[in-house]
Amino acid sequence: MTTDGAMSIRPAHPTEMPLERLAERFGLEHDGELGGRAVTGVSIDSRDVQPGDLYVGLPGAKHHGADFAATAAERGAVAVLTDDAGAERAAAAGLPVLRSAGHPREILGEVSAAVYGTENLGDGADGAKIFGITGTNGKTSVVYLIAELLRAAGITAGLSSTAERRVGDAVMTSGLTSPEASELHGLLARMVEEDARGIALEVSAHAVERRRIDGVRFDVVAFNNFSQDHLDDFGDMESYFAAKLALFAPEHAARGVVVVDSPYGVRVSRESEIPVTTLATEYGVEADWHLAVTRQDLDGVSFVLQGPEGARFRGRVPVFGRFMAENAALALIMLHEAGIPIAQVEAGLENGLIPVYIPGRLEAINPAGPGPRFYVDYGHTPGAFQTMLDGLAEVAPGRIIFMFGADGDRDTTKREEMGRIAAAGSDVLIVCDYHPRTEDPAAIRAQLIAGAREANHAEIIEVADPREAVRRAISIAGPEDVILYAGPGHEDYQEVAGQHLPYSARDEVRGALREAGLLQ
Repeated sequence: MTTDGAMSIRPAHPTEMPLERLAERFGLEHDGELGGRAVTGVSIDSRDVQPGDLYVGLPGAKHHGADFAATAAERGAVAVLTDDAGAERAAAAGLPVLRSAGHPREILGEVSAAVYGTENLGDGADGAKIFGITGTNGKTSVVYLIAELLRAAGITAGLSSTAERRVGDAVMTSGLTSPEASELHGLLARMVEEDARGIALEVSAHAVERRRIDGVRFDVVAFNNFSQDHLDDFGDMESYFAAKLALFAPEHAARGVVVVDSPYGVRVSRESEIPVTTLATEYGVEADWHLAVTRQDLDGVSFVLQGPEGARFRGRVPVFGRFMAENAALALIMLHEAGIPIAQVEAGLENGLIPVYIPGRLEAINPAGPGPRFYVDYGHTPGAFQTMLDGLAEVAPGRIIFMFGADGDRDTTKREEMGRIAAAGSDVLIVCDYHPRTEDPAAIRAQLIAGAREANHAEIIEVADPREAVRRAISIAGPEDVILYAGPGHEDYQEVAGQHLPYSARDEVRGALREAGLLQ
């Protein structure tokens, strides 16, 4: 089932925590009578408040969350937690107001964990093992691979990714790569309620820096790669890297797994504050585990993974690219580090095939043909482009036709590099619009094209409308060519001038392929 109309996944049978006990435990001053009131949930969004919730009013750039306390009260909130400034704003809502000494976000994770009863998760203490993956690209793929490997091992899995949150039969589209702390702990509680004993979470740099993972202690965290992204928020690469490195600390995790093919991976392995095991995919690199690709084509990649004390796994992933073998190896090692034997995983797989489906990640829209193979992917960074195009170059039987656009109101410094890499790795490059947001779409395309011309390699075509661009790509492709549409992936909208307009790249490609007689 899906969670239609809901903004977050909550436990179906929440427990009550007396408001007085909560206030006493976290040293919260309060106005109003707390006796007899109990809390069953936590929300920082008044639109997501459910009866019994503690509504947390956070100060924001444009509004203070306490300004929406009346709406929260109407929806059934039993109290408001906020700062001194918010307390005055929330008073008129008629609810008891709890005040934190500092910023409410500093205790949001711990408060949420206390309310939802998720404080003892991690380290397998409650029978559930929690896995977290950080890095610039590939986090979603690793999360889905972990979930599939857990299934093979006979372990019920829950996951939270950029694409969706999933536990049991409940599935909902994701808003943020990593949910806010209040939503995350509600999700974890529901996962445990649904008997999930393995939980895989994407952990973005924003999630660490903005304390969205507070109150969670991972059994195993991993770092796979690092490249330019989010500099509009972090300012420079070192600050961005520091946010990811901070995950490798005792307050967040017990153990780590690190890919050491890059200087950044080596740094994580050396600067980590927790024990780590290492993975190398390059010949001659010193590491605990080594990965070798044995065969690859458009239909997938086969590999061998070897580790300490004779550990060995031979497998295949039905998605092309050496990087996908690396993602699978990383997931396997994470399970191994959490005490789940590789042999237990192997027993649940057929001839080592990991039958993973990753929404919008190198998703083959027409895998059986005929005609050109068409893929849709969520990649939208220079590093993602480089990795995908390098991988495709090794297996594409014909030309590579690459189409993409760029985010408006986001990191502008990566645009020319995206264009250069895209043109250097493709034969035909089609530049279209992605999410222009409040920027001039033509100006964004001009930056991408300027970078593409530096490569002096691909034929460059500009088609503003992505719908028309999809059809142009199909019209010029030969039977052996491969078309890769990067950017929208699983998304079902396009953001233009402040509006979210319906648009699914996957549905658009399917429709265009049918029009061309290339898909039933």
